[in-house]
Amino acid sequence: MKIYVGNLPYEISEEELKSEFLNYGKVESITIPLDRYSGRPRGFAFVEMLSISEGQAAIQGLNGKTLNDRTLVVNAARDRSSDRGGRSSGGGRNGNSRGGRYGGSGQRRY
Repeated sequence: MKIYVGNLPYEISEEELKSEFLNYGKVESITIPLDRYSGRPRGFAFVEMLSISEGQAAIQGLNGKTLNDRTLVVNAARDRSSDRGGRSSGGGRNGNSRGGRYGGSGQRRY
């Protein structure tokens, strides 16, 4: 089971995070994404647990826990493909469908 862990202290290491999750079961992997420009952790991580029951126990046990003065947000990770954000192809901002940076094919108001 893949788990999202948010509001992490920036200085947390993979080993520290792993030790928190080991109380609930076997940890398969931990990923702490880094900021592309600064190289610092981005404040969240993904933890993969061996079984769903262990993952659910970790979510219940760690969600809301305070770690280094930060309250953790722990829940099941969503599929990346369904959580990409952005706009649908049917329209732009505020539902208009003119497209393009300067209004696209819509009539200009000059």
